[in-house]
Amino acid sequence: MSQLERGRSKDQREAKLFRNNKSQAVRIPADFELPGDRVVIYRDGDRLVIEPLRRKNLLEILAELEPLGPEDRFPDIDDSLLPAKDIDL
Repeated sequence: MSQLERGRSKDQREAKLFRNNKSQAVRIPADFELPGDRVVIYRDGDRLVIEPLRRKNLLEILAELEPLGPEDRFPDIDDSLLPAKDIDL
């Protein structure tokens, strides 16, 4: 019995590695399919971890923005300008 077989639990499966041009790829079984079309990959010791890339929603992105500084404020509007004319199309 190999070390892989001894440490394998019921939620583990063997996957096939192959070459795709100059990159090594792994064929992920259907029951391990990840959502989306992008992943994050990193090393954890001698393990290689692949996680789905979670896209931030708009509220999370907005929450990370810094408030505008005084130099980024809209300029004051010149009240002496003539009002815009309506255009008939």
